[in-house]
Amino acid sequence: MARLADYFVLVAFGPHPRGSGEGQGQILQRFPEKDWEDNPFPQGIELFCQPSGWQLCPERSPPTFFVAVLTDINSERHYCACLTFWEPAGPTQEAACTEDAAVREENADEGGPVQLSPATAGPPGQLFAPKTLVLVSRLDHAEVFRNSLGLIYTIHVEGLNVGLENVVGNLLTCIIPLAGGSQLDSVEDGVRTISLGAGDRQVIQTPLTDSLPISRCSVALLFRQLGIANVLSLFCAALTEHKVLFLSRSYQRLSDACRGLLALLFPLRYSFTYVPILPAQLLEVLSTPTPFIIGVNAAFQAETQELLDVIVADLDGGTVTVPECVHIPALPEPLHSQTHSVLSMVLDPELELADLAFPPPMASASSLKMQDKELRAVFLRLFAQLLQGYRWCLHMVRIHPEPVIRFHKAAFLGQRGLVEDDFLMKVLEGMAFAGFVSERGVPYRPTDLFDELVAHEVARMRADENNPQRVLRHVKELAEQLYKNENPYPAVAMHKVQRPGEASHLRRAPRPFPRLDEGTVQWIVDQATAKMQGAPPAVKAERRTTVPSGPPMTAIVERSSGLHGNSARRLEVVRNCISCVFEGKMLEAKKLLPAVLRALKGRAARRCLTQELHLHVQQNRAVLDHQQFDFVVRMMNCCLQDCTSLDEHGVAAALLPLVTAFCRKLSPGVTQFAYSCVQEHVVWSTPQFWEAMFYGDVQTHIRALYLEPAEDRDPTQQVGEAPAEDERSALDVASEQRRLWPTLSREKQQELVQKEESTVFSQAIHYANRMSYLLLPLDTSKSRLLRERAGLGDPESASNSLLTSSMAGSVAESYDTESGFEDAETCDVAGAVVRFINRFVDKVCTESGVTSDHLKGLHVMVPDIVQMHIETLEAVHRESKRLPPIQKPKLLRPRLLPGEECVLDGLRVYLLPDGREEGAGGSAGGPALLPAEGAVFLTTYRVIFTGMPTDPLVGEQVVVRSFPVAALTKEKRVSVQTPVEPLLQDGLQLRSCTFQLLKMAFDEEVGSDSAELFRKQLHKLRYPPDVRGTFAFTLGSAHTPGRPPRATKDKGPSLRTLSRNLVKNAKKTMGRQHVARKKYHPPGWEHRGPPPPEDEEDAISVSEELEPSTLTPASALKPSDRMTMSSLVERACCRDYQRLGLGTLSSSLSRAKSEPFRISPVNRMYAICRSYPGLLIVPQSVQDNALQRVSRCYRQNRFPVVCWRSGRSKAVLLRSGGLHSKGVVGLFKAQNAPSPGQSQADSSSLEQEKYLQAVVSSMPRCADASGRNTLSGFSSAHMGSHVPSPRARVTTLSNPMAASASRRTAPRGKWGSVRASGRSGVLGGDVGSRLAGRDMLAPPQANGAPPDPGFLRPQRAPLYIIGDKAQLKGVRPDPLQQWELVPIEVFEARQVKTSFKKLLKACVPGCPATEPGPSFLRSLEDSEWLTQIHKLLQVSVLVVELLDSGSSVLVSLEDGWDITTQVVSLVQLLSDPFYRTLEGFRLLVEKEWLSFGHRFSHRGAHTLAGQSSGVTPVFLQFLDCVHQVHLQFPMEFEFSPFYLKFLGYHHVSRRFRTFLLDSDYERIELGLLYEEKGEPRGQQACRSVWEYVDRLSKRTPLFYNYMCCGPTATCPT
Repeated sequence: MARLADYFVLVAFGPHPRGSGEGQGQILQRFPEKDWEDNPFPQGIELFCQPSGWQLCPERSPPTFFVAVLTDINSERHYCACLTFWEPAGPTQEAACTEDAAVREENADEGGPVQLSPATAGPPGQLFAPKTLVLVSRLDHAEVFRNSLGLIYTIHVEGLNVGLENVVGNLLTCIIPLAGGSQLDSVEDGVRTISLGAGDRQVIQTPLTDSLPISRCSVALLFRQLGIANVLSLFCAALTEHKVLFLSRSYQRLSDACRGLLALLFPLRYSFTYVPILPAQLLEVLSTPTPFIIGVNAAFQAETQELLDVIVADLDGGTVTVPECVHIPALPEPLHSQTHSVLSMVLDPELELADLAFPPPMASASSLKMQDKELRAVFLRLFAQLLQGYRWCLHMVRIHPEPVIRFHKAAFLGQRGLVEDDFLMKVLEGMAFAGFVSERGVPYRPTDLFDELVAHEVARMRADENNPQRVLRHVKELAEQLYKNENPYPAVAMHKVQRPGEASHLRRAPRPFPRLDEGTVQWIVDQATAKMQGAPPAVKAERRTTVPSGPPMTAIVERSSGLHGNSARRLEVVRNCISCVFEGKMLEAKKLLPAVLRALKGRAARRCLTQELHLHVQQNRAVLDHQQFDFVVRMMNCCLQDCTSLDEHGVAAALLPLVTAFCRKLSPGVTQFAYSCVQEHVVWSTPQFWEAMFYGDVQTHIRALYLEPAEDRDPTQQVGEAPAEDERSALDVASEQRRLWPTLSREKQQELVQKEESTVFSQAIHYANRMSYLLLPLDTSKSRLLRERAGLGDPESASNSLLTSSMAGSVAESYDTESGFEDAETCDVAGAVVRFINRFVDKVCTESGVTSDHLKGLHVMVPDIVQMHIETLEAVHRESKRLPPIQKPKLLRPRLLPGEECVLDGLRVYLLPDGREEGAGGSAGGPALLPAEGAVFLTTYRVIFTGMPTDPLVGEQVVVRSFPVAALTKEKRVSVQTPVEPLLQDGLQLRSCTFQLLKMAFDEEVGSDSAELFRKQLHKLRYPPDVRGTFAFTLGSAHTPGRPPRATKDKGPSLRTLSRNLVKNAKKTMGRQHVARKKYHPPGWEHRGPPPPEDEEDAISVSEELEPSTLTPASALKPSDRMTMSSLVERACCRDYQRLGLGTLSSSLSRAKSEPFRISPVNRMYAICRSYPGLLIVPQSVQDNALQRVSRCYRQNRFPVVCWRSGRSKAVLLRSGGLHSKGVVGLFKAQNAPSPGQSQADSSSLEQEKYLQAVVSSMPRCADASGRNTLSGFSSAHMGSHVPSPRARVTTLSNPMAASASRRTAPRGKWGSVRASGRSGVLGGDVGSRLAGRDMLAPPQANGAPPDPGFLRPQRAPLYIIGDKAQLKGVRPDPLQQWELVPIEVFEARQVKTSFKKLLKACVPGCPATEPGPSFLRSLEDSEWLTQIHKLLQVSVLVVELLDSGSSVLVSLEDGWDITTQVVSLVQLLSDPFYRTLEGFRLLVEKEWLSFGHRFSHRGAHTLAGQSSGVTPVFLQFLDCVHQVHLQFPMEFEFSPFYLKFLGYHHVSRRFRTFLLDSDYERIELGLLYEEKGEPRGQQACRSVWEYVDRLSKRTPLFYNYMCCGPTATCPT
C-alpha cells in the first residue's frame, strides 16, 4: 500500500526580497508540516507553481491545472499537481507590484505587447494575485489529483458546508494498493474507491504491471501535434542521447508530450535530465552539456535561439528543428520503413481504402486512448525486433550474492548484421541500455509484456512482415493488453466529484482562501498513521519466474557476403587444405593455399577453420613441424586480418585458445607457440575484446559449478548459439540458483559466494597470462621502433591499418611511469604491458565483486607473470633466428638499354593487381599473372619490375612491367595486403602518364630505410635540377645521374655565328631544285632483323631491348649524315616552304614581286620572339622593321606567320599567339567608338592593320576547290546541326553524309575512303553560320533567329581570325574590313591536365572495381577527354573547309603554343596527304611543334622547376586526334597506329633529346641542334627519336601501314 498524496501545499504571491517589479511564490501553508521519513519535502516547489513567473494580473483568469515533475537526488520523480486561481490582491501585494505595473503601462502606450485574456476585468485599478493549490505525490494519478484539487477549490468558491481541513486530512491519509491489481485476491483489492468527505467518490485503478508506463492519451496527442516523421526523429534523438526541447503555450501539453516520448522509449528508461515544465528562472539549465528532455513555455522561445546543439520541437506549430551540427542516426532499414508504414495504418486507417472504387463500410475509429495504445504497440514491436535474441549475448559473471550481468555488444551486432549501423551502436553504448541490461538481464524476476513479446512473438513478426493486415491485427492485440494494464476494471471506473458552476471565477468570492487549521489536519494525519502502524506491513506481491530467452538471434536483413559467401565448395577447400597440412602433403597444401586465403574472406570459412583446428587440438596434434607451423600461422593471420577491434564475429575469440595450443619445437626445451606469430592485429590491443572474452569464460566456469560434469558446455560453442535440448544455459542455471537462494543456509550461501569469487580470481590470473602472450613481442629489443610505427597507444583509436609486428610497443607509448626493471629496452615493453593488464584486472575484478585482498594479490602477481614470459621469449627468439630462412624465388635481373645504368639494386616486392583485368585472371580469363613476386629496380631511365606469379598453377612465366622515370605523375604510399602475408604491409603505388601503374608491397625483408631511399632516388631522377640531368643528356656520360655536370665552357659557335650560317644555308637550300621524295619501301623479309623479344615491358617500347650490337652498328653512321646547319635548315622548315611555294630569301632590293610571300630572317637572333624559329614566312610587302611593332600586339610576341598554303585555292594558314588589348580588338573598338580618330590607335595597331591587309592582298580572289584530295572531303554539315554528346564516339565526326542530291554517297565504316566523298562546287555559306551559332562558338539567337548579320557577313571573307571568345567578346568589326573575327570557346591547359588525370584513373584505377558495371565508361565520360578531342577535330575540320573555299585563316588562340599548334597541325594533316607519310609527319612535328616552340619541358614537368605545374599532355592529345582520324581512314596513312603510340610514349620518356626543352632558342643554347665536326658517334645510342625510327624501319616495318593506298607520295602543288 502507498500514500496517494504526500504533501498538500498552499502557495501565494509575495513581494520579491530585492524589490524588483516581479513577485515570488511564498508557501503559506504545507501539510504535514514535518517531512515524512521516507519522502522529504521537495525544495523549490514554488518556482514550478508559476513557471512563467509570479505576476499580478489586471483581470481575473479562469483556474488552471497542470502537473510538473521534480526529480530528487535519488532519481525518484515527484509529481506536483498545481491548481492555480486568482484572488484580488491585497494592499501590500499591489504596492510591491507598482513598478511592474508602470512598466506594463509604458509598453501599452508605446504599442508594446499587452497580455489579453478571455476573462472579464474587475473594478478599475483592481489587480489579481495568483494562488496555487499543490499536491505532491510519488504516484502518477493526474486525473485523481485534478478531481481532488478541484473539489477543494469548489468547496471554497461555492461555500459548501464542508470543512476544508477534513478534506485535506482525508486526502493526505488516503492509502491505495500497490501496482499489480490482477495479482490480488479480489476486485476490491485492485481497485480502491476513495472519498474525501464532501459527498464525492473516486475510483483508483492500480496498473497490473508497474514496469509498463502509463501514457493515457499522451502518445496519440504527440503524433497529432508533430506527425510521424517528426516523432520518429525525436524518438531516435532521445535514444541516442541528444538534447530535446519542447515548446508550447500550454503547460499540460508540455507534460503530455514529455510523458508520451518516455512511453515510446519503453523498455528502456530515460536516465538523464527530465523536466517537463522548466521555470523561467532556470532557463540556464538548457546550456548543460548532458542530454535532456525539457519543456519550456513558447513565450521564452527567443531565449532558446542561441542553443546550437538542442533539437527543438514546437508542439503548437508542429515542427521539429534539428541544428546543422547535430546528426540523428536513423533506424536501420527495413525497420524504419516498416515502422513508418504501420504508424500510417494506425493513424490513418482510411489511407489503404482511399483508391478503392467500392470502399467497404468504414469501421468505427479507435478512441483516442485506444489509438494511444496502438501507437505504443508499434514501438513495442520495434524494440522486440531490434533486441531480438539479446539474452543470448548476456554474460552471467556472478550469481551470488547478487547477479552480475554483462552484455556482449560485439557479438550481438555481429550476429544481427548491424556492425556498421550507427543507430544501434549508439543505443547499445548509451546509459539507457546499460540500465536495461541491469534491470532485465536478471534471469529470475517478474516478467511483463515485453519479455513475452521478445521471447515468443519474434517469429510471428518476421512471418507477418509482408502482410499489413496481420501486422495490424498483432498491433491491436498488443494494444488491448496495454489498455487492460492501465484500466484493469473499466466497469467500475465511475467518478462522482462536485465541480464549480459556470463562470464561478468571475463571481467575487466572499473572502480569500482561508487559512486552514494546522492542528485539525495534523490530528487526522496522526490518527491514520497510528492505525497503519498497528496493521501488518504491506508486501508488494511479485510473481517471479525464469525469464524466457527466446529463439537465437538472426540478422535483421540476410546479407550475402558477395564473392565470399557460405559456399560448400569453399568450406570443402578449407577442410582439404587443413587435412593436407596435418597429413604432411605440403605440395598439395601449397596449391590449395591461395584458394583458402581467398575463401577466408568469408565469415563461414573462418568459422570452419577454427572448428577444424580445434578438432586437431583435441586429437593431440598440436605439435607441428616447421612447414605445418608456417601454414597454420599464415591461415590464422589471414583469419585475423579482417577482424575489427570488437571481433563481432567471434573469430579472434575462437582462435585465442588455439594460438596457445599449436607450437613447434625449436630445440630441446625451447618451444615456440603460435601466439608469437599472430600479434600484429588490432584486436589484441582492445580492452573491450579481453573483457568480453573474460566474462564469457567466467560464465562457462560459473555454470560448471552448479552442473554435473556431463552437462558441462562445449567450450567451443559461440556466443549467441542455441544450446542443445538436453543442456541448460547459464541463465537457466542462474535462475534456478536465484530461486533456491532464500532456502539455503547461511553457511551454504557463504560457501557458494567463495566458490564463485575463486573462479573469477583464477580466471583473472589465466587472462593475465594470455594477455602477456599476445602483448609481448617476440623480440623486445625492437620495441622502440615498433612503437614509433604502431600508433596504438590509445586503445580506443585503434584501427585496422596496422603496420607493426607487435602491439606491445604501441601500448608502451601511452604510458611513461617507471616499471622497476633494470634493462632499459625490456622495462619499457614490460612496464607498458604490466600497466595494460593491471587496468584490465582492476576493471573486471571490480565489476565481478572480487575482494580487495584478492585484487592486491593480482597486482603483485602480474609483473612476475610478465617477467617470466619475457625470459621465455628470449630463448624462443634466439632459437628462431637459427631457423633456415624460407626459400624465396631468385631475383630476375632486367635487360638494360645501351647507356642505361642501375641506380638502386632490386628490392623485393609483390606486384599487386591494379584494377585492370589484364593479367589478373578471374572473369577476364587467362592465367592469373598478378599478384607476382619479384623485385623492383631503379635505373637512370626506368622503374622496372621483374618477377614471377605467386600462383603456383600459372607456371614458370616471367612478369615484366616498367615505365620511364620521367613519365611518373603520382607516387603514393599505401598499406596493402600481400598474397603471402595476409597482414597489411608498406606499399608504394606509382602512376605514370604512359598509362602504366605499379602497385607494389615491400617484402618484410625490405626495411623502411630502403623503401624511403627508393622514394628519394626516384624523386631525384624524376625531377632533376636542370635538363642536363635527364637521361637523354647523361646517356653515356660519367657524372652521377640526377646531378647537373660541371659548368664547362661551351665549345660551340656563338649565336651570332649560328644566325649567319642559318641564313646562308637557307639560301643554298632554296636554290636547289626540289626533288620528289622517294616513297618508303619496307625491307624484305630476308633483310629484316630478328623479331622483338616476347618478355618486353609493354607494346609501345617493343623494340627498346634489342641487342646493343644491332642498335648501333659501326657502319650505320657516316660522317656525311651528321646534323650540320645545312641539314638542319633543310629538314626543318625551308624544305617544306619550298615544297609549298611560299617565297624566297632574296634581299629587299631585288625582291621577286611575283611571289606574295617571302622567308624573313628577322628573327635569326631570336630577338623578336624567342619561341619562334629563326626563319619565318611573312607577306612580301611587309618590311622587317615593321614586324617588331606588329609583334607587340600579340602574346609572347608571337605575331601572325604563314605555316601552310593550299595548293589549289592558294589560301594560307597562319598562326599566332592571342591578341593583346591594343591589338585588333583595340583597333576595332576604336573604330566603333563615338568619336573615332586615328590618334587613338598607336603605331603598333596601325602596323598590325597593314600587316593583315598585306596578308589579304597576297591571296587570289578566286579558287577552284574541286578535285581535292583531303580528309575533309566529307560533309561536316551534320556537325553544325547536331553536336554529339560526350558519350558519343569522336568517330561520328567523320561519317560521310550526303548534304545534297548532287553529292556522291561515300562508303561508311572504318574502311571507308575519303576519295569517294569529294564534292563538286565551292563550299556554301553555311560554314560561317556554323562557326557563329554552335556550341563552341557564339550562342544562337532566341526563337531560332539567325545570328547577328553584322557578326558574320553572308559573303565569304578573305581572312578569318579564329580567336578566343572571352577575348573577343563584344567586338563588332567594321563591315568594310577585309577580315572577320570568329570567337570560339577553347579549353585551357589546366583543363587538359585535369581531364588527363581523370582519364588515367579511369584507364588504370589502382584497385579493382567494387561493383560490376560500366564503371570504366562512366569514368571515361566524366574525364571529358573525348569531349576535348571532339572539339579539336570540329574546329580543325571547319578551318579546313574555310581554306578549301578560298579564305585564309589565322588561328590566334592562347599563347600560340598549345591549342594553336594542335589546330594548325590537324588542319595540315587533314588537308595535305604529304603530312600523312612517315617523312611528312616527322616534318610536321618538327615544324609546328619543335620549331614553333611548344613547351615540351614545361608541359612534361621535366625538371624540378616544373614539379608544381604537373604533366599537361598537349602533344599526346594531338596524337589522339590523329589516332581518331586514323581509325576512320586507315588507308590514307603511310604510318601505322603503333607509330603514334611510339611517339606518345617517347615524348615523355626523356630517352631522346628530340622532345626536350621549349624552343629552338633553348636547344641552340645547349647545342642540341648541331654537333661539332669530328665528334665520334659510332658507339653511342641514338639521341634523336627520328634517327632511332629510321634505324628500326630499315630492320623491320614496325611503323609502316600496309593498308596505305592513298597518293601520299604526290605533292598538292
